[in-house]
Amino acid sequence: MTEPETLIPKHGGYRNLKSFQIAQLVYDVTVRFCDRYIDRRSRTHDQMVQAARSGVQNIAEGSQDSGTSKKMEMKLTNVARGSLEELRLDYEDYLRQRGLPQWPPNHPVLMRFKAKRCSTLEEVRAWVAEEVRRARTNTDEQGQSSEASASVSVGVGPSGPLYTPTLVANAALSLLNIACYLLDRQLAAQAAAFEQEGGFTERLYRVRSARRNKP
Repeated sequence: MTEPETLIPKHGGYRNLKSFQIAQLVYDVTVRFCDRYIDRRSRTHDQMVQAARSGVQNIAEGSQDSGTSKKMEMKLTNVARGSLEELRLDYEDYLRQRGLPQWPPNHPVLMRFKAKRCSTLEEVRAWVAEEVRRARTNTDEQGQSSEASASVSVGVGPSGPLYTPTLVANAALSLLNIACYLLDRQLAAQAAAFEQEGGFTERLYRVRSARRNKP
């Protein structure tokens, strides 16, 4: 026997969404990245932080609003997706404008980052430190890392054999690619559910009809 439909279904479980968890990590990484590598007085600093925050907040708000408005849930999820796309472009611009490499998904350094499955800022920082140590350990007599010699896309910079902003920006882009992919799937699922079940108005009609017809 199926349970009767409720007017306001369960909603607001955004903390369990993988898209929210990754977007929140991106936000934490972006705040630290901007504070360290971008002038705090610049518009870019504020825009990147606000775009990262918008991604997190709109996923949460959309999930919370889904109880009474599927249309609002889709709208806010799409706003989150747009904010993270804006942030992705900002990271790409940062690398391009400074002549730093944007690594392909199968780059060895990024593959190690993905294998870590970092879920906190501290775990990302530990990975960065590990990669810097790895590069320094592999430094040859000419002062170039063997990894950098094998692939110019590693990125040599003023802070050591492996330029830390290159590491962090590429890691953030990797996380953003996952978050955007998940949000695209989330939007598709929300649209399909809305087409099949309708929104709050349709649910209100069904619940009232069921109550009137109840013997």
